[in-house]
Amino acid sequence: MKLSIGPIQYFWERQQVLCFYQQVADSPAEIIYLGEVICSKRRLVKTKDWIAIGEELRQSGKEVILSSLTLLEAASETGALKKLCNNEDFMVEANDISAVQLLSAAGKAFVTGPSVNIYNQHSLRLLAAKGLKRWVLPVELGLKTLADMQAARPAGIETEVFALGRLPLAYSARCYTARSHNLPKDNCQFKCLDYPDGRMLKTRENQEFLILNGTQTQSALTHQVLEKLPELAKLGVDVLRISPQSSNTLEIIEIFDSARKAPEIKPTGDELLKLLPAGACNGYLVGKAGLDYEVNPAA
Repeated sequence: MKLSIGPIQYFWERQQVLCFYQQVADSPAEIIYLGEVICSKRRLVKTKDWIAIGEELRQSGKEVILSSLTLLEAASETGALKKLCNNEDFMVEANDISAVQLLSAAGKAFVTGPSVNIYNQHSLRLLAAKGLKRWVLPVELGLKTLADMQAARPAGIETEVFALGRLPLAYSARCYTARSHNLPKDNCQFKCLDYPDGRMLKTRENQEFLILNGTQTQSALTHQVLEKLPELAKLGVDVLRISPQSSNTLEIIEIFDSARKAPEIKPTGDELLKLLPAGACNGYLVGKAGLDYEVNPAA
């Protein structure tokens, strides 16, 4: 299995982004996704910058994919999406069906991200006919559905699984980070910059519950599938995606790299748990509540 680094979900300072990808160039990850996927107001790194970063990573031997915005709300965002899809440098990850439409109409191959709802073999075959080359399993689906999808997967289509990261649960036209500061979305003052891993939302019982990340809502717990690597390998999964967090991402990649290189050893998440900000979960993958965490791999 290959390792990929998904697009940065959060709003980081420009220098932090540039430093992160300089480090990533020397990591064991083979595939790097670049681009803003949450909010079009996050413009500290522009499209031309992403392409320049991509060129440097490609020179380091990485496969580079440009990721599209997940929720489009304005004509300007549609225009930016068209420019992204028309680029001749890199393949595009479509995070919205409008990107699928544009790429298919242009006869370009593409990847679909976890926000594109591919729930059955019919959807997979349909998109394969339109140019799909790799799909990411939606995070709410589990191993049983994955097995069914793999059994009927069209030839030449790669399967990627969201292997580590806070779960992207919902997207909204409203910016919840701005709202939590009593600010309107149009005058958000870029409050997301204050939260490089999103803003924690707790219940009245003080339980860490959700993460506010601008227009995106995430799980507070970090979804991780390390213990399930043997099962994923048996199912023929091609790529494991690690979603960047503001610290420890390179260490996390090394742990996954070691686990995939030693398939005879059942991996445990003990070392990994120390690097996650609020604990782990994998419930959706094993057919349970998303908050659950099945520690031991199935026999």
